[in-house]
Amino acid sequence: MKSTIIGILLAFCANYQLKANPFKTDSLTYTKGKITYGATLSYPQKTGKVPAIILISGTGPQNRDGEMAKFKFFKEIADYFNSKGVAVLRVDDRGVGKSTGNYFQATTEDFAQDVEASLDFLKKQQGIDPKKIGLLGHSEGGAVSFIVASRRSDVAFVISMAGLATKGIDALRKQNADLVATAKIPEYDKKRYNEINELMFQTVYDNVQKDSLSLAKAMQTTYDTWKKKDNEYVASLGIQPDHDHFRFPIYSYTMQATGAWYRYHIMFDPALFLPKVKVPVLALNGDKDLFVSYKENLENIERLLKQGGNRDVTTKVITGVNHLFLACQLCTTEEYNKLHKQFPTSVLSTMGDWVLNHTK
Repeated sequence: MKSTIIGILLAFCANYQLKANPFKTDSLTYTKGKITYGATLSYPQKTGKVPAIILISGTGPQNRDGEMAKFKFFKEIADYFNSKGVAVLRVDDRGVGKSTGNYFQATTEDFAQDVEASLDFLKKQQGIDPKKIGLLGHSEGGAVSFIVASRRSDVAFVISMAGLATKGIDALRKQNADLVATAKIPEYDKKRYNEINELMFQTVYDNVQKDSLSLAKAMQTTYDTWKKKDNEYVASLGIQPDHDHFRFPIYSYTMQATGAWYRYHIMFDPALFLPKVKVPVLALNGDKDLFVSYKENLENIERLLKQGGNRDVTTKVITGVNHLFLACQLCTTEEYNKLHKQFPTSVLSTMGDWVLNHTK
């Protein structure tokens, strides 16, 4: 009797463990050129070759789980796709975790080359169907996915989540205007921020081909000219200079704008890449996103893809979610840490159903 009970318990535990861990997960590294990449490849435990997706992060150094605001963005996506029979490769950004290199010296083009290294690696893995490997990019990662798909014939499909698909300078203008609009500051300060932001963006754009010293001088001249007029504006409001706490971070902005990433970003033009993407594309954007405006970006994705002859294009607005596709109330950046960290099921099911339909 005792041995029978033990046998039942062992069978129950084995069955529970199988259900609790239905996916195989490998932590691994691979190297291309001077960069070694740390990554996790997770896939369903089944026979035969399966489709796969490479996850591509947005702006800012992120680990392979895409952890932002205490939300493991990519880990949740990977678990969902694994449950649908799709393998997922998620990678530490340069200089993060097990990946080498310097993130802050890299550009969007460098990140595209990182994805190509991951694609070359994934195609050689047992159990992966090399003809059914797609890309899923979030934010700047969406732009990266379009760059790679525009020049690689071995990309099977692309999913863009809040993907950047407008010119870099237009994206900066819209993003900063939206952030200023939601800021808890007086209207006259909103006016001042919008004014100096626009002047500085245009100055960088007009002088981006110059050396760093010349670009920095042009920015300083623009700032000094604006500051003189701004002082007069503040005085007209009856505000004393020592009571005016408005500060534009000219020095830190100059350091950022003279860097390689910013130079590439402000000149980015999706029209150079999107018309060359011939594979199926799914693009999702949240209507409460303050970083990547859904209207302009989804319209550009559809227009430019179809301009190049691509007819397998699906765009969808996800209502009530922010840049991380989290349901929000105020939808400001300050609210991120207070939100329930879980994707709406509609977001995951939309992506899952679309991928399965395109990888049958």
